[in-house]
Amino acid sequence: MCPGPHMGTIDGTVPALAEPNEVGRTMSSVSESSWTFQEVKDMDATQSFSVIRFFQEGGFWMLPILAAQVFSIAIIIERVFALYIRRQATRQALIQSFEEDIKKGNLDVVVNKGRQVSSSDPLGAVVAAGAQAALNLGGREEIQGKMDEVLLVENARLHKRTVFLAMLGNVGTLLGLLGTIVGMITSFGSIASADPIAKANILAAGISEAMNATAYGLVTAIPALVAFTVLQNRAQALFDDLNQGALRMFNLLSFHYESVPAKKVRTGK
Repeated sequence: MCPGPHMGTIDGTVPALAEPNEVGRTMSSVSESSWTFQEVKDMDATQSFSVIRFFQEGGFWMLPILAAQVFSIAIIIERVFALYIRRQATRQALIQSFEEDIKKGNLDVVVNKGRQVSSSDPLGAVVAAGAQAALNLGGREEIQGKMDEVLLVENARLHKRTVFLAMLGNVGTLLGLLGTIVGMITSFGSIASADPIAKANILAAGISEAMNATAYGLVTAIPALVAFTVLQNRAQALFDDLNQGALRMFNLLSFHYESVPAKKVRTGK
């Protein structure tokens, strides 16, 4: 007898239909997963970065680090204004105008012009000092000495307060390290006498204080040290430019200061 017809798949198996209870459990698991994702999202929102919470968890040593950061930012702003905005490289037109007057023997004009432009260009003060020494019939040594005096003053102005950035950067790093050590000492000292349930919370709080202090110390130190290098390079470049212009003026004054008018020479009568 031939077998009767079979309904199902090609291999003859009949697919099982999902029961209503299984469908319900599947929908329930999907809804629970959606609720879990929403819960994680809400938890991430509540644990988002907060500056106030960052300082609170960092402990006492965050305040000294903040003071170091404020001072370093103030110095950076002041030095950027002084070295990049207020001071520029020596203008070639100014040097050429000084050269023409020196070669003509108009040292009085050189002195007056140098004093007028000294507020905006320090080369004017250097040239004025050298020209005044030449007017007083000083030799090469006196001219060079007067110009060197002004160069020393200008060099001190260029490098003023910049060195404090390196100090504040190192202090910020060391304060962060100190906060780290204090936080670790506090956490390990507290869990020794705490009950097992509170040990985890105390240890987490101590480690948070330690890591926050370290991070903030580095945040303070890195910009300060970078700014120190950039500003030092700028100050040195301006001073080298000033030295080149001063040397050029010194050579001219040394060879042309004999052009002083005759009435300036003492006759002995």
